[in-house]
Amino acid sequence: MPVKEKEWEDKVKRLLKAELARKGITYAQLVGKLAEIGVMDSEPNIRNKISRGKFTAVFLIQCLEAIGASSLRLSDG
Repeated sequence: MPVKEKEWEDKVKRLLKAELARKGITYAQLVGKLAEIGVMDSEPNIRNKISRGKFTAVFLIQCLEAIGASSLRLSDG
């Protein structure tokens, strides 16, 4: 895998994990919130997706929608 691609995966993983932490949402709670919007997945599968940083933009938006995020800061600058 090209280095730049790995850097992007790490960035998106950090963004999602930070948003979950900011909202105080665990992976178990995320599973329930995703189910409420019709996205069925297991806690181990979600944990693996996020820890690897390998997930689609659709999954990212589903997670953000499920946890009630209205915006996402892409950088500190």
